[in-house]
Formats: sequence, C-alpha cells, structure tokens
Amino acid sequence: MTLTPIAERFILHWGEMGSRWGVNRTVAQIHALLYLLGRPVPAEEIADTLGVARSNVSNSLKELQAWRLARVVHVMEDRRDHFETSTDIWELFKLIVEGRRQREIDPTLTMLRDSLASPEIENESRATEQRVRETLEFLEILTTWSDEMLRMKPETLMKTLGMGAKLSKTMRRTKP
Repeated sequence: MTLTPIAERFILHWGEMGSRWGVNRTVAQIHALLYLLGRPVPAEEIADTLGVARSNVSNSLKELQAWRLARVVHVMEDRRDHFETSTDIWELFKLIVEGRRQREIDPTLTMLRDSLASPEIENESRATEQRVRETLEFLEILTTWSDEMLRMKPETLMKTLGMGAKLSKTMRRTKP
C-alpha cells in the first residue's frame, strides 16, 4: 500500500510524538497507521507499508495489545491475523490515560502511601515528609479529577472542557 502525503506525515509525526512520550517510535507509527486506515490489517501489510522488519511489527503489535490499543481480528477467507484499533479518539484517549495511570501513577501512589506509613518516616526531615505528603495529595486530587472526567460521555466532557477553558480565561482577566 502506498501512503498519501498527509497520511505519511501523520504517521511520521505520531511516531515522533510517541518517542517523546516514552513510546517506541515504531509502536506509535503502527498505531497511527491502524487508526488512519480504520480497517483490519495483516502484519505483513503493516511491515511493507511502513518499511520495517516483520519481527519489529510483531513486537510492536504485542505492545499495542498490552496497552489495549490494538486487537486481533479475523477476516473471512484469510487465515492470517489482522489487527485493528478503535477509530474513536475518546476511547483511545481513555485507554491511554488508564494505561499510563496503571503503569506510572498507581505505583507512585503506593510508594508515597507506604513511605508515609513506614516507621522510617520518623528519620526524615519535616521538609521531606511534607513534600512526600504534598506529592501524595496532589496525585490523589489529580487521579480523582481524571477518574471523574473519564466517566463522562465524550460530548459532556467536551462541554466541560470548554467551560473550564472559559472559566480559566475569566479568572486570568480578573486577577489584579
């Protein structure tokens, strides 16, 4: 398959952004390709289209499946596995936020709680204990807010985000 210039630019940029977010470039490019195509694609076609090794595609698809961002589907009269992703940007956003929370935020919350509950906290300075406590409070508030946002329907969330932006602008204008 030959990519259009816009599709190629999108996929290359998504790969660059992925690497900035700590995701392998090829993983992000494969996800972008699946997203743009919006149809099940066999691994061989992904490898040919992106010009990457079949083994790299296989490993990247496993990573996308671990994030729940790609799934295996079967196509009539084709014995190969095909792969697809959601074309609903809000569903993808939710999956990414939930995945990052499980991998990054939840272990940090556990470490902070354990640190504050540990008898060893008595050996720390008040400043260190306070910073650990403030970090925990911040992350708890952030995750509570995130959970509430992710429970909303996309149209409600868009309205909420729009109202939040207007409120923020108003607050900035009224500050002395």
